[in-house]
Amino acid sequence: MEKLALLKEKIFTWDHLQKQLAVWRFKGKKIVFTNGCFDILHTGHVEYLAKARDLGQVLIIGLNTDESVQRLKGPHRPLNHENARALTLAALSFVDAVILFSEDTPLELIRLIQPDILVKGKDYDGKEIVGSDIVKARGGKVVTIELVKGFSTTHTLEKIKQIIQEEGGMNV
Repeated sequence: MEKLALLKEKIFTWDHLQKQLAVWRFKGKKIVFTNGCFDILHTGHVEYLAKARDLGQVLIIGLNTDESVQRLKGPHRPLNHENARALTLAALSFVDAVILFSEDTPLELIRLIQPDILVKGKDYDGKEIVGSDIVKARGGKVVTIELVKGFSTTHTLEKIKQIIQEEGGMNV
């Protein structure tokens, strides 16, 4: 099978993911779930996702659709289309599944997946993590992971804007 086809197989519809979840559960795999926009994939994302995967045997990423990102981040986001973001995440060897969701939060997706471990960044420490009640109710864990300082899509966009302004280029 071609490499691109293998990557695309890691991007799931709900029906397909339901079947795969049954297989993983039958095999006793510990399922880790996290979510995000992942607009411009950077080192902070990669380290965060790799650490999340280390917590179990399967890593599922809930990926905000373009419409969802626009509601959360504004009309000029995302920079990359949802299919491009999904394929980029699927290219990471430690990612087992990517599934798009259009809601503002992954609550319904968490309810459907029932992960063993729910992961968010340390910036959520002390805040209510969406779906934590669902995961804890079935004996699962909620884990926050330290973020890599200086890496965020927003930070990258600010740097680009500054460079353009310093170069006397177009207004951003």
